[in-house]
Amino acid sequence: MEMLHLRYFVAVAEELNFSQAARRLHMAASPLSQRIKDLEHELGHQLFDRSTHHVTLTAAGSALLPIARDVLEQINAIPWRLKEAVKPQRSTVFIGIPAGVHPALRERVKRLEERCRDRFELKRWPGTTPDLVAAVHEGKLALSLVRMPVTDPALEIVPVQVERLGAVVPADRFAGRGTVTIAELSDLSYIPSASESIPAYSDDMDHTLSKAGIRKRLKVGGTEYSGISELVANGSSFSITMLDPASPMHLFLVDGATILPFSDFRPQLETALVWRRDRAEEGDLAGLVEAVREIFAEPLST
Repeated sequence: MEMLHLRYFVAVAEELNFSQAARRLHMAASPLSQRIKDLEHELGHQLFDRSTHHVTLTAAGSALLPIARDVLEQINAIPWRLKEAVKPQRSTVFIGIPAGVHPALRERVKRLEERCRDRFELKRWPGTTPDLVAAVHEGKLALSLVRMPVTDPALEIVPVQVERLGAVVPADRFAGRGTVTIAELSDLSYIPSASESIPAYSDDMDHTLSKAGIRKRLKVGGTEYSGISELVANGSSFSITMLDPASPMHLFLVDGATILPFSDFRPQLETALVWRRDRAEEGDLAGLVEAVREIFAEPLST
């Protein structure tokens, strides 16, 4: 018995017509009929009841049909099963994601997930920049988006986005205004909005504002971004956040607070991708990093 015999049998069993089955198989009806007779002889059972106008399956033919289909399905599955068996196994790796990542940057992360899905299952892991940097250094995360500045000689650092920042100010006090100056904020208390999430950046910003004449500080522990916005709306404080309306940070803005660009100051937040150098250079992440360099080749600017 050959595979062709089973293919011929299934075609006739599904069509219940030798002429139609022959056309389906791109052959003549006479040799097809002969092949079915050969199969019946080898099995010792009649598979079809034939008459001038009708072809029906016998009990033996009905019993053989699901068996033949199963055999043919397994034969047809050999190419893709072999491909699955010999292709490189997928590894599950994690990418760190800090709070407030811009949608355009998230879209690039999604492209990276799709690009490397044959070799890597890339999953996201939230955290603050210090925690994410430590996790990459320790090998718990494959790579991570982080807020700059970051200094670690063991890590490769690739800039991926620069976001312009603006002042979160009381809406009533600055009604109708399109910009604000640092001097106009000197009597307000500055609330550092991400001192725990990005301490190095927060320290740099605090130092810059002090030199510009901003002396008052209001540090609130355990308060989320919406809580800071509530305090600003009270009228006695300000904060700094992403200027682009597409930033998810704008979702935390409450009534009574608004975001204005500075006219005499251009603060910005830089985001980078980091990974361990030794894992990228001929290491387990070589293929992933190659895709990263291509997708994130041009830093975003918002």
